[in-house]
This record gives sequence, structure tokens and C-alpha cells, in this order.
Amino acid sequence: MINKDELTKARIAWGEGIVAISKAFEEQGIKKASTTANEILDDLYGFEFGPILFKPTLSGGVQTFRTDKEGTLSYFIGNNPKYPQDTGFGIKSWHKVESETSSIFINENIAMWMGWVTFTNKDGETVKVDKSWCYKKVANGSLKIILHHSSLPYDA
Repeated sequence: MINKDELTKARIAWGEGIVAISKAFEEQGIKKASTTANEILDDLYGFEFGPILFKPTLSGGVQTFRTDKEGTLSYFIGNNPKYPQDTGFGIKSWHKVESETSSIFINENIAMWMGWVTFTNKDGETVKVDKSWCYKKVANGSLKIILHHSSLPYDA
């Protein structure tokens, strides 16, 4: 059974992953950022289960939704001609990622989290997004993301 502490650790790991991708890009360029992002995606997303459900914050048109690693990786690091609108969300100099919980749902080895995630870049500028994740607990006890939905807050 998944518990709240595991959910918290999974969110922290995701935020640390985004920061690691940005740091790799800043220090060693796109090749290192790509390697780092590949490792993080393997650790945190459940591609081994089949298609994941990923709706990135800044996506649209026919490529709004991503279900495989290639599309997910492209969103985070860009540089993929199959996804010309992707500018690499993960390589935008993020230095801090924090989350605030609105609600959670846990049912044995499946858990859902919904809330806000705030990204802070190297200049101290922030972006706050609405986010939902669904996790599945795997045999080794880790949580893998099987649904990731992100959007900018509604602005009336």
C-alpha cells in the first residue's frame, strides 16, 4: 500500500529531477541534459507498463498528449524535429521546484496527487502550475508516474 510519505518523496524526486536536467544543461550542454533526462524518466515514469498519460503544461494541437518516452523526453529537453514546438521545459534554468498539495487519493498500489507546483529559475522568477500525478507502486517499492497532467492556472 502506498502511503503519504512515499507520495511526498516521489514529488520531491520529480522536482529534483527537473533541477538536475537544468543543471546538466547549464554546465555541460544538451548532450548531458539528454542523458540526465533519460535516466530520470526511466526512474520516475512507468513506461514499462505501456503508454503513460502525459499532458505537458506547454503543449498543444495534435501533440498535446504524450504517451511514450520519446514524446516525454522531447518535452523536457526539446531538440527533437518530430516535436517542433518543444523548447525544452527542463532546460530553462530551474533551480528550485516546490509543491503544495490540494488533495490525494490512495487505493493500495495506485495513488493520485493534485495540487500546485512552483518552479523558480536562476533569476528568482517563478512559474506556478496546476498539476495532477497518478502513481503506481512497482515491485521494488518505488512509485512510477503513469499519469501526469499539467496546465497553467485559469485566468479569468
